[in-house]
Amino acid sequence: MSRISSRIGGIAPSATLAVDATAKAMRAAGQDVVGFGAGEPDFPTPDHIVAAAEKACREPRMHRYTPAGGLPELRQAIAEKTARDSGVTVSAGQVLVTNGGKQAVYEAFATLLDPGDEVLLPAPYWTTYPESIRLAGGVPVDVVTGPEAGYRVTVEQLEAARTERTKILLFNSPSNPTGAVHTPEEVREIGRWAEQAGIWVLADEIYEHLVYGEARFASILAQVPELAERCVIVNGVAKTYAMTGWRVGWLIGPTDVVAAAANLQSHATSNVANVSQAAALAAVAGPLDAVATMRTAFDRRRLTMHRMLTETPGVSCPLPEGAFYCYPSLQGVLGRGLRGRTPTTSAELCQLILEEAGVAIVPGEAFGTPGFARLSYALSDEDLVKGVSRLSALLSEAA
Repeated sequence: MSRISSRIGGIAPSATLAVDATAKAMRAAGQDVVGFGAGEPDFPTPDHIVAAAEKACREPRMHRYTPAGGLPELRQAIAEKTARDSGVTVSAGQVLVTNGGKQAVYEAFATLLDPGDEVLLPAPYWTTYPESIRLAGGVPVDVVTGPEAGYRVTVEQLEAARTERTKILLFNSPSNPTGAVHTPEEVREIGRWAEQAGIWVLADEIYEHLVYGEARFASILAQVPELAERCVIVNGVAKTYAMTGWRVGWLIGPTDVVAAAANLQSHATSNVANVSQAAALAAVAGPLDAVATMRTAFDRRRLTMHRMLTETPGVSCPLPEGAFYCYPSLQGVLGRGLRGRTPTTSAELCQLILEEAGVAIVPGEAFGTPGFARLSYALSDEDLVKGVSRLSALLSEAA
């Protein structure tokens, strides 16, 4: 008998976390490495949020178990925040507070999928999506989009991939890893298609506040309210409020789905840490001033990174409209000689870049589209320019 179950043994490790860990280990060993791997704001959590957590530490009720589904006041605040920011009206009973967005994604799939059910998964996709689908017994069905379309999936592509086993569409806009943002009209068209096809939509809206230029975030449930009984929204405080380490996310959906997911969570983890919930309450109920400051910095870095990448020989990249990632094609460099080697895959090329230039980026294999790579611009302006300059100098040697 195998020591490790096939279910768990088949999980691929998080490539983004692995690249970030490698970069940090190299720095700890004294090497000069610029890391573009982690999707993590480089700003501190705003002071008023930290103050709320400090206050909660001294409250005896926060030292005890609380409801597995989340503090009632936080669930209510999330409902109010959703109406304010997304234009979607829900009750506190439709909110489940989770240990970060990843748990929300997994619990949604675990609650909705039976073995063999298919999930339409536009690619490039966040590395966790297919693993969560498989853990829940589902089958991810890649629907590949390309840079020529700005990495935005179409109804025609979705319909071509739909089968009688299709149960869910995973919809992520703004997108990780591409930064693509669907227009409100595109979101409405996709939502109407899903409603008419009778399938569920799992909408990951964690980057809702990080959009730039003329792009606008549009919640699929606000665009197509008829989806209310077959739509689950996942979100969290990590990206918007620079709270990746606090581990607070949430799931919003029909009451029966939320109750079932809460039952699962009651056995898996019980309540999210109360101090983190208190911090999240201050975040979602408070002002968005700090968010605006971060967005301004991300927008500046977005334009800088995009310009530098497009000036690099063999590299092409659409201008991202949201989140904090660029997703360039490296296909113009593959198969060419570079420092005595000839990388033929983006994974090989990214390893060479790390070793020769001290720059850590995540290969496209992790996101379902080999030949590409993800670079996060959630790092200082100085490090961004230094890292992309090193990358450009190295790739310009390809012959």
